[in-house]
Amino acid sequence: MQIMKQSAVDAVNAAKPAQICFGTVVSASPLAINVEQKMTLYSEQLALAREVTDYVTEITVDWETEDEEGGSGEEAFAKHKHGIKGRKSVIVHNGLKVGDSVVLMRIQGGQKYLVVDRI
Repeated sequence: MQIMKQSAVDAVNAAKPAQICFGTVVSASPLAINVEQKMTLYSEQLALAREVTDYVTEITVDWETEDEEGGSGEEAFAKHKHGIKGRKSVIVHNGLKVGDSVVLMRIQGGQKYLVVDRI
């Protein structure tokens, strides 16, 4: 019975199931991440979650601009604000930078890694 249990454990380990690991970004372009000081992974081996990329999203706003004024002295160019309302597209600058610590998940088989988030 013990041999069968050990064989099952060995079979699972040989298949390299998903595993969590940690790394540090050593290059942003092209992307390279050093994993636990053992190996360096490159962009073709990495899949990136949205949390570690620049992306466009939509938000609803009800803002005013900062005060601005023109230089002519005319009333039309006096200090004023503008309203910004409604649904707007924004860019979230969330891409990885050198030195970022990240958490990765090794995808079963060990050939590809998902970069989940920063630590």
